[in-house]
Amino acid sequence: MSSLKALLSSSTKALTTLKNTHVIYIKRTLLLPRLPLFKRADGRFINLGRQSSSTAASVEKEEDSFLKWVLLLIPVTAFGLGTWQVKRRQWKLQLIADLRSLTTAEPIPLPVDPLELKELEYRRVRVRGRYDHSKELYVLPRSPVDPEKEAREAGRLTSSGDTGANVITPFYCTDLGVTILVNRGFVPKTKIRPETRMKGQMEGEVDVVGVVRLTETRKPFVPNNNVERNHWHYRDLEAMSRVTGAEPIFIDADLGSTIPGGPIGGQTRVTLRNEHLQYIVTWYGLCAATSYMWYAKFIKKIKL
Repeated sequence: MSSLKALLSSSTKALTTLKNTHVIYIKRTLLLPRLPLFKRADGRFINLGRQSSSTAASVEKEEDSFLKWVLLLIPVTAFGLGTWQVKRRQWKLQLIADLRSLTTAEPIPLPVDPLELKELEYRRVRVRGRYDHSKELYVLPRSPVDPEKEAREAGRLTSSGDTGANVITPFYCTDLGVTILVNRGFVPKTKIRPETRMKGQMEGEVDVVGVVRLTETRKPFVPNNNVERNHWHYRDLEAMSRVTGAEPIFIDADLGSTIPGGPIGGQTRVTLRNEHLQYIVTWYGLCAATSYMWYAKFIKKIKL
């Protein structure tokens, strides 16, 4: 009897242990894979796992949308710059045409009013008088003006050809009673000294047709004028007037005013730098390339 009770007791303990073990297993299988749930105010439960996945997708979509519109600024900006260069080119061509028309217009008598002269730069004028060769000034280094050649070489850092100087000579205007400054023209380095070109040192009265020029300010990297050595690098009319005693009135003699054996006239540069066509091609080309890349990336969804 006692043996039977012992057997029943041990069987009961074994069943209890198995039952507890099964319950623990069930609980583990039910609790471990279950994602956390939170109850909302309306009684519904929220699966945070699904919510975080959708939030990440939403953030990624917003970032793609932001990048899409930011990158669109590149072709839009390039198109705007290309259009601006089109207008700049039109303006530059008109400016060149206006300057050429002034330098080829019928000459007028030279006015001596400074206010009137300021409005006449590049205007052709006519004067009569005689040169004072004892007070020549030399603007150097200079190369002879060739409009067609300069148009081809516009924008280059260096230019080919001979170098020399422009000869600036005081000119007494007998009809006006004033002395002005005349750029007689270009001479090569071997002809800068007056004694090497005595044939062109005219002593009597001559008629001169030239182009009105105003004073210049020194540009970056241009040396200062050396008055003591008579080396001038830019047109400073006030300083030139003090040295020569002339009025601060300056004209470039034209080619027709050249005296045989003397400096070669017609040294007025009217060829302006005009590289706007290259800029137009560059900006519009960049616009086309970036527009295609943007379309392929964000519209056609092509991986670039």
